[in-house]
Amino acid sequence: MKSQRVTNLRRKVFAEVARIAYESENPASDLEEIPYVITPDEQPKYRESVYRERQIAAERVRLAMGLSLRPANKPVSITAGMDKSTIADKYYEPPLMQVIPSACDKCPDNEYCVSDQCRNCLSRACVKVCPKGAVSIVNGKSYIDQSKCIKCGKCKSACPYDAIAHHKRPCATACGVKAIKSDEYGRAHIDNEKCVACGQCMSACPFGAIADKSQIFQLIQAIKKGDEVVAAVAPAIVGQFGAKATVGKMKSALLALGFKDVYEVAVGADVGCIAEAHHYVKEVSTGKLPFLFTSCCPAWAVLVKKQFSDLASEVSEELTPMVATARSIKVNRPNARVVFIGPCAAKKLEASRRTVRSYVDFVITFEELAGMFDAKNINPEEIEELPVKLGATGAGRSYACAGGVASAIENCIKEYYPETQVKIQHAEGLFECKKILTLAKAGKFNGYMIEGMGCPGGCVAGVGTIIPPERAKTAVEQIVKESEQSVPPREMEDLAEKLTKMD
Repeated sequence: MKSQRVTNLRRKVFAEVARIAYESENPASDLEEIPYVITPDEQPKYRESVYRERQIAAERVRLAMGLSLRPANKPVSITAGMDKSTIADKYYEPPLMQVIPSACDKCPDNEYCVSDQCRNCLSRACVKVCPKGAVSIVNGKSYIDQSKCIKCGKCKSACPYDAIAHHKRPCATACGVKAIKSDEYGRAHIDNEKCVACGQCMSACPFGAIADKSQIFQLIQAIKKGDEVVAAVAPAIVGQFGAKATVGKMKSALLALGFKDVYEVAVGADVGCIAEAHHYVKEVSTGKLPFLFTSCCPAWAVLVKKQFSDLASEVSEELTPMVATARSIKVNRPNARVVFIGPCAAKKLEASRRTVRSYVDFVITFEELAGMFDAKNINPEEIEELPVKLGATGAGRSYACAGGVASAIENCIKEYYPETQVKIQHAEGLFECKKILTLAKAGKFNGYMIEGMGCPGGCVAGVGTIIPPERAKTAVEQIVKESEQSVPPREMEDLAEKLTKMD
């Protein structure tokens, strides 16, 4: 669950970075001042001191510019390395997700502690049940010796007053791939060999100590330079900027930011939907392949490759909606710079892959886009509406919700191959994804199409979203319902084949 206070702070940093990128004649100097804009006086707003607040804000500015965190053992200015980062061709460099050391509160990691609710009862159940003698009575209260405790939790279960608390680090609890450990100082540390960049740790941290890199500064440089910058917008954007922010108003708002045109990524989803429908019928339902893993969620795809490498070949090689849309744009506008705007942090790393980066030039989230709107004082709900011609079907738009991908492909199969029986399984959240993969590896889902979503709820619950997932899901379901066509027509097969063959 994202903290609104943390989200507002992140958004303010994005807005300030975007404002300077749009307006400043001396950005290096103005960027150095942002920590003082965040904390303008001597009264701290978020931490125990203004100095720590400003130090953390400085690191946020660097990440918002796509720069890495500064070393703690030497003096480095906020804008150091800016000359290499302001170019429009700057891609994300791993690690994408970073823990800001000065912001981390060193939360206890899997620790059992006695609270002030201890009644010093006669039964001493907590003492008796401990297999290692870690619990004793000190000054009339239970006490747990952490050097002896093996984290079994038996004392907590035995306490009749629930006086023993189990403290777990929120970011580590949210991480479905167990990529978060502790460094030598007790701060959270991300193991990048395990991390799949889903960003759930970033959402879970109540201190806002984890953040990802952004490309908004570089994107605005491209817009100011006069490049042909176009937006490819994910279907999960529906409702993100208010109930009155219609598709026509969102297009108008994006054009006001400097984009030359706006495209619907759901069209790319339609292309993938067709391809994966054929793949399932020809390869999986016939028994040539054991199952098919959908591929639109990059966190899910990377999870398979990192932790279930022997199943990696079963991940669909069809184009993801982002890539299919970007390729279709480049066919007609070869000089265009394509900006994917969506809910997902992991898409940033997908776009940096060698096979993708020539088509997708920038990736920003809805949260980062909100910062750009703030910088230009644009309210999508109040701006003039422009006429929009939409080309996607309900199938492509339904990709935004968990279960929507598999359902869309199933509907295509029913339309194209009505005699084919479809078996579907889907998982949302990396914990559930790992369970499904383990069962698939054991042969429990042979003949199935398996959809995995890194975020619980699907794309509408991505870490770059603005509104609650439930509200976002309702908005997406409504636009799916209102779509003129429920599934893509067979005529799109030629486009799907053409895009797949592009180098």
